[in-house]
Amino acid sequence: MSGSEIMSEIERESFGRWKPSPGSIYPLLAWLQDNGYIKEQPAEEGGIKRYALTDQGKAFLNEETELKEGIRRRMEFLAPAFFGGFWPMRQPERKRELMEPARRLARAIMDLRVPLEEETADQALKEVEAILNGAAEKIEELNKRLK
Repeated sequence: MSGSEIMSEIERESFGRWKPSPGSIYPLLAWLQDNGYIKEQPAEEGGIKRYALTDQGKAFLNEETELKEGIRRRMEFLAPAFFGGFWPMRQPERKRELMEPARRLARAIMDLRVPLEEETADQALKEVEAILNGAAEKIEELNKRLK
């Protein structure tokens, strides 16, 4: 892929949440090339540079994928739904609509971690517990109605 194709693919894969700039992609491509993970392909008509993974790059990608999978497995306790594998696939266009509120909920919970570690957070912990229990009950009720 070319740098611009990589930027477009990242934007597509992130559902538009991240649109990398040339200033973030091209230095990364240079680093990958300097470290032997990618190689520049012969230029096509129009002089567009394309890059391909080297064997070393494929090994690096596999290592990083395994690392990511290990982290994902450890994070599953948060709820598989937050990571996308749980939503209805018969309506893939609806998945995007559900992913945003799930992402917001996960981010809100994660952002609470530090403030809730303070000794004065007992009341806040009770409030968070009540909110989460209420949301879980509503979703469980909906699930019962739909079955």
